[in-house]
Amino acid sequence: MKHIISLGAGVQSSTMALMAAKGELTPMPDCAIFADTQAEPKKVYEWLDWLEKQLPYPVYRVTGGSLTEKSLVLHKAKAGHHYLKHAIPAYTLSPDGSKGLRGRHCTLDFKIIPIKRKARELSKGGKVTMWLGISVDEVIRMKPSRVKYIEHIWPLIDKRMNRHDCLNWMKKNGYPMPPRSACIYCPFHNKDEWKALTKEEMAEAIDYEKRMQAQYAKVEKINTVPYLHNSMKPLSEVDFDTTEPDLFSNECEGMCGV
Repeated sequence: MKHIISLGAGVQSSTMALMAAKGELTPMPDCAIFADTQAEPKKVYEWLDWLEKQLPYPVYRVTGGSLTEKSLVLHKAKAGHHYLKHAIPAYTLSPDGSKGLRGRHCTLDFKIIPIKRKARELSKGGKVTMWLGISVDEVIRMKPSRVKYIEHIWPLIDKRMNRHDCLNWMKKNGYPMPPRSACIYCPFHNKDEWKALTKEEMAEAIDYEKRMQAQYAKVEKINTVPYLHNSMKPLSEVDFDTTEPDLFSNECEGMCGV
């Protein structure tokens, strides 16, 4: 049986990977797998470069392609209408002023599926124990595997560790603090995460929002306007120094932020 870490490159999964490297979690994993959406901030890729050098087991980087480009491709159904296949969970504003949240496919299509595909390849038809970096303050995110060849385990849950415990463990062992792993234009950024983007990354997010709105306008069955920020303002007009309520109290589940 293969023991494989699903590596989101955030606080929890990085802590789990390093604890395993130090022998504090056993058995030693055979490898870790990081799914690259090709839309992570520069600091996440820099962190992953550093982390790989600390681990005695290999880290495989896999990808489902560019989330930026694939999420904006307009598809045509047999019935004749258009749709966007790889949607991100954008906030939406209707003509009558009502607000909503689009369904999300990005985590499944660009994180979970590429990792499962690589795990299947590495197991050569055998069983896989997949380590997920979910802590006790995120138990709602614990979900059993939907495929027979993968069994999920949650080592941080077994250790009764929360996110703060992970940060303390990193500090105690002299490691730098990991960034949160999330795409540049993730709608679930809080204001500090938006402000942490570089000027180039913010410009990329603003451009993505404009392109996304243009594509949604071509979908016949949608009459709402998508936004990346819960204020329902264009990203270029948002004042991130003000506190604005999170309308949905949501976040990417399962893979992105761990």
